[in-house]
Amino acid sequence: MWLKNITLLNFKNYAAAELSFSKTVNAFVGNNGAGKTNLLDAVHYLCLCKSYFNPIDSQQIKTDEELFLVQGDFDRKDKNEKITCGLKRNQKKQFKRNKKEYDKLANHIGLFPLVMISPYDVNLVMDGSEERRRFIDNVISQTDADYLDELIVYNKHLLNRNALLKQVAATRKLDVALLEILNEQLVQSGTRIFEKRKQFLADFIPLFNQHYSYISGDAEQVSLIYQSQLNEQDFEQLLAQSIEKDRLLERTTTGIHKDELLFAIRDMPLKKFGSQGQQKSFLIALKLAQYSYLQKSKGFKPLLLLDDIFDKLDDLRVHKLMEMVSHHDFGQLFITDTSKERVNSIFNAINVNVTLFEVANGTISHA
Repeated sequence: MWLKNITLLNFKNYAAAELSFSKTVNAFVGNNGAGKTNLLDAVHYLCLCKSYFNPIDSQQIKTDEELFLVQGDFDRKDKNEKITCGLKRNQKKQFKRNKKEYDKLANHIGLFPLVMISPYDVNLVMDGSEERRRFIDNVISQTDADYLDELIVYNKHLLNRNALLKQVAATRKLDVALLEILNEQLVQSGTRIFEKRKQFLADFIPLFNQHYSYISGDAEQVSLIYQSQLNEQDFEQLLAQSIEKDRLLERTTTGIHKDELLFAIRDMPLKKFGSQGQQKSFLIALKLAQYSYLQKSKGFKPLLLLDDIFDKLDDLRVHKLMEMVSHHDFGQLFITDTSKERVNSIFNAINVNVTLFEVANGTISHA
């Protein structure tokens, strides 16, 4: 799969733009703030129906304009696929595949798999467990159409159980029959999610280890650990044992919404004991493992987007990374960087052709 071209209208800082891409490496170069990352985000929209950086669609419309449009042609399994995403202010987002609008956007997720690596990913290390659960859920959702629906169901049951716990606190009366029904619903849905996460990580962790070892040259020992209360005990038992605590806190304190993915370096927390370069290498390996997992599951190569990743990586790791994504089992690549000379130097050193675009103040030209 590869993206042949893209057309933008009033998207972020672009009034209008039309670009054609190569099947291999495409690089956007220019100063910070010029709009390089916005081009990657436009590609992300076409593949996953949303921005990578900002969940509010209306904020993607160029200032003082009324709508935005992003359109692209993909070659997917040797067929042309035209994807169109548009939004008018105060209206519903429109998303079309070959001029036919989707009944629900979830039907698009996974058809055009994509992996983005960005400085924004540091949130995975620095923020709470919700960010890491979201990472797991996003990867699985691109390969399992039912998973997203199951998450929605689980969260609905969780809200209902929490509402009952608040009601109990207010009235001091517990409807035992209703609690049993809500527990059963939560257990059925949560157990299915747990089994899918567990299987996913069993497949994913060896891929991560392989990529980190290559990028770092085996420089340090790192690990990913899936931590879930359901690893230790049956979900039904957990709910029964925690009912007094749940009543006191007025919320459900056990379940897959408490799952964690631990990042460690030399058996210590990466957040506290990893350097910026090590954290960046860890995150890149995590995303490359996501790429390998998606490729294996889909049977074709996703798009790979690398936003400003050369900063804080030493020359050896940059060389190894670019050599890997250009020569090995990777497909179309999009890169941003502030230096045209650096991009040319990196790819000349590994004998790979790169299509360069210079970006300045919302305008794009071939370099």
